[in-house]
Order: sequence, then C-alpha cells, then structure tokens
Amino acid sequence: MKKRRHAKILELINGKEIETQEELQNMLYKCGFEVTQATISRDIKELRLVKELSDRGRYIYSTGKKASTDAVRRTGGIFAESIIRVEHALNIVCIKCFSGMAVAVCTAIDSMEWTGVVGTISGDDTIFVLCKTEDFAKIFTMNMEKILNVKNS
Repeated sequence: MKKRRHAKILELINGKEIETQEELQNMLYKCGFEVTQATISRDIKELRLVKELSDRGRYIYSTGKKASTDAVRRTGGIFAESIIRVEHALNIVCIKCFSGMAVAVCTAIDSMEWTGVVGTISGDDTIFVLCKTEDFAKIFTMNMEKILNVKNS
C-alpha cells in the first residue's frame, strides 16, 4: 500500500501544483487513499520532497532538482532527436535510442546531475540509468517524458 501511495504522490506532484499537505491529503483521498497528516508528513520526508517556487510564484511540492529550462535547452534537442522510448523496471531506467545516439544522450543526461541518479552506462542504442530507489527511477522517467513532450511540442 505504501509503494502505491508513494507512486500516487509522485504522480500528483508531477502533474499538479500542490502547495500544502492538506491539499495533498485531499487529492489522495479522492484517489482512494485515506491517510492522516502525520502519514503525509512521513511520506514527504521519505520521498525527499521539497518546496520550490513555481512559475506562478507559489511554493509547491517537488521532487527537488528538475531539469531546468537552461539544461533542456543545452541538450540541443538531442533527446527529441535520439530517444525512442524511456521505461523503468525497479530502480533501473532503460532508454532506447536510435542506433549510434546513446553515448550523446548519456553524456547530456550526466551533465544534468539528476537527483537520485547513481550512474549511467550506454551502448550504441541503449542507456541504463541506475537510480537510488524505485521512486527515483519513476521520477526520472516522468521527468524525461516531460522533456520529450516539451521538445516535441
């Protein structure tokens, strides 16, 4: 139950601007999770969530270090041009690229210094990203998908 709740919390904060524990608690309740404020507080600590200033000037829950606009720009579109798909299994993320592009993508990922990433390794068309936990792998995957969607828009 805890892993499902943690995954739902990560999904919620990556999809919405959540400012308070009460707001998070209400959203979890609507998703079928009955939790106390104390449980939410522990979950926030365990997931290492932080508050950061949103584009709209409000402090919202976040996973911490996100790929900044500058970092995304610096990749020069390498992600959108090279990545076919991103998936995670437990605490490992697999990124499939077009042939010959994995090293360039891996170098770009390494330069972004993602929170929760232990290391990367690449071949010709595949990259493995080792994350500290399964939750960090989910966060990494969601953030990569966001970058790909931004670059493809």
